[in-house]
Amino acid sequence: MPRVVVVGAGFGGLHCARRLAGTSVEVLVLDRRNYHLFTPLLYQVASSLLNASDIAFPVRKVFRRSRNVAFRLAEVTGVDAERRVVRTAEGPEEPYDYLVLASGARPNYFGEAAIERHAQSLNDLPSALRLRNHVLDCFERAAVAGAEERRRLLTFVVVGGGPTGVEYAGALAELVRLIAGRDYPTIHRSDVRIVLAEGADRLLLAFPPGLGAHAHRRLERLGATVRLGALVRGVDSGRVTLSSGEVIAAETLVWAAGVRADTLEGGFPAPRERNGRLRVDDCLRVPGADGVFAIGDAAAFVQDGREIAMLSRPALEQGYAAADNILRAVRGAAPRPFRYRDPGIMAIVGRGSAVAVLRGGVALRGWLGWWAWLGVHLYFLIGFRNRLAAMLGWAWNYILYDRPIRFIVREARPES
Repeated sequence: MPRVVVVGAGFGGLHCARRLAGTSVEVLVLDRRNYHLFTPLLYQVASSLLNASDIAFPVRKVFRRSRNVAFRLAEVTGVDAERRVVRTAEGPEEPYDYLVLASGARPNYFGEAAIERHAQSLNDLPSALRLRNHVLDCFERAAVAGAEERRRLLTFVVVGGGPTGVEYAGALAELVRLIAGRDYPTIHRSDVRIVLAEGADRLLLAFPPGLGAHAHRRLERLGATVRLGALVRGVDSGRVTLSSGEVIAAETLVWAAGVRADTLEGGFPAPRERNGRLRVDDCLRVPGADGVFAIGDAAAFVQDGREIAMLSRPALEQGYAAADNILRAVRGAAPRPFRYRDPGIMAIVGRGSAVAVLRGGVALRGWLGWWAWLGVHLYFLIGFRNRLAAMLGWAWNYILYDRPIRFIVREARPES
């Protein structure tokens, strides 16, 4: 059978392999982690609302009954398009007839080494757990610190006014309201400062201005401070400098200001855009690399004159489309151009409030947006157990106003 290698088990890669399951091709999925991660809910792990296991699902379990799909835990280091092999850090090369690059994204620090060195990110499960540990550790240290040190420890700067930054800032503000004065009796809410810095003149640029303004007002009601037109100009240990000249004494800088494609560099001379995404044609094929497709965050797919955003829904649909075109190629049929039908975009802004734009331009905010957000995210979570766990976690938090996952987990110190 023709052999298809899928690099990455995110939204694009996983759904591509699922579409190919049970067909007349042999499929191998390669990923450096053995689970599919529901990245839209990473911020809820970082803010002590959900367990890490609630948003991750074992890849091998997804394909347990698919005889033509195999999985291998491997770090892909490059592609030799002439020999049609994928190179891995573990040594063995994997040959392919068709290759699907769905390698996802990583934070984009725009060449700022100081930001990369000091910032906390929210792009994978380890980073979300590190951020949760870090925030809780700041409260532990602040509980016994002097006034000036306490203010620094309890000042959190979130950079990026897109959905990730807005959602995390809102979730962090609600966590503060829950634990300040209760878990930490010596800490008052007024001791905590959350600053959301956005370089544009409003939040949520992908949304209509009215919904961005609604999110802005909601965050301020939760106690966050929003700085618009503010870029980060300098970062060192314990201090963040904005383009306005404002210097913020802060222990924590959370970077949610952009991502770039995590595409393969070694031995793969395909043209790339500035954000690292591979150029593809209208059928998601990489020009000059026979049999190679790129999807999701890895693909710079242009539709109606603009590049499709790096979001989970386009990746999912492109995964299906790439699989269908591979099957058409196996049958000797011509490929079909991909056309993305945008179902909308949404972001939650704290307890009982969200903003959403649905297909057709229908705008929702407040409670209606919140219910829509809940339904969509429950539907797309992989696995019944994960859906149930997430639903129970949300219900527990909403009814009892409690986030029980407030653990600081550190590696054990080696014995001397």
